[in-house]
Amino acid sequence: MDLSIRKQKILKAAVELYVQSGMPVGSRAICEALDFPVSSATVRNELSDLSELGLLEQPHTSAGRLPSARGYRFYVDHLMKKRLLSGEERRVIDSLLLSSAYDPEKLLTSVSKALAALTRCAAVSTTPGGNAAVIRAVQFVQTSRRTAMVVLISSAGTMKTRVFHCDFDITPEILRVFFRTLNEKLVGRVLADITPALIQGLAASLGEMAILMSSALMAVLDVARESAEADVCLMGESNLLFCPEYEGSGVRRILDFLSRPEELTRLLLEGTGTRVLIGRESRRPELYASSVVISRYAIAGRDAGAIAVIGPIRQDYGRVIAGIEYLAGSVGTMLTELLDAE
Repeated sequence: MDLSIRKQKILKAAVELYVQSGMPVGSRAICEALDFPVSSATVRNELSDLSELGLLEQPHTSAGRLPSARGYRFYVDHLMKKRLLSGEERRVIDSLLLSSAYDPEKLLTSVSKALAALTRCAAVSTTPGGNAAVIRAVQFVQTSRRTAMVVLISSAGTMKTRVFHCDFDITPEILRVFFRTLNEKLVGRVLADITPALIQGLAASLGEMAILMSSALMAVLDVARESAEADVCLMGESNLLFCPEYEGSGVRRILDFLSRPEELTRLLLEGTGTRVLIGRESRRPELYASSVVISRYAIAGRDAGAIAVIGPIRQDYGRVIAGIEYLAGSVGTMLTELLDAE
């Protein structure tokens, strides 16, 4: 869609004024916001043209204008000025993440908390996962006389644990056997390959040792399955209750969607980079009155997970995108460093 420079500046002013106030914007307010002289009559004519193009809406005849979903789309794609977080904002976010830098799951929880506080919307993050990740190491920690914990570390940066019980006393020598055997057999294997059939085949190859290691093998199977799945961390849902844009049952429908982690994960992991889904672009009816801003984070150069903000279509997209991209970069760096240190 080709718009004259004047129409672009008027649309940009209309969007930004509406985001600030939440009230329909009139020609006088736009005249005051523009960086060039223009009459109210001219602005009214341009607003009428922008409405005919579907970029603005008018609640009723005597009211001002407000952006349509199409208008927000044009604004985000062509008019929005990319902003950076201030030094103070970055320091606050860094301090929130620092205490969780060595635990991937706690780190993503901290990310969601920071993003919810920054945007006053719902914030979601997914832990690294995926069937394509490979096993980096299998560790064992004794927890009592007859129980131990298996720790599986994957190339996606995940560290999953499972406690298992044996019918005999566990000694350090037995744990060393578990460690040596399973690391020889499993390190470098893709998580998707760790199936019941593979575990059964591995047990058969161990001969008499299979009885000794049966509990450990089942624990490895369980923890490999868990490592392959992306967990969802959701924070700030209550922020949506205070958004005036959601009326009646609207917010309940959004909260219902947010309570379904499988659907939410699919939405977040559908694309790459940073995406802004406005209204119906999400293809989820529960989110037709919402926008979803998603940014993928990478570990060692490969897409690993996502963080997102879900809130009303009226958002300060420049600020939200700046925050989410900074967090995605920070998370990717921290998890890459953690993985390299293991």
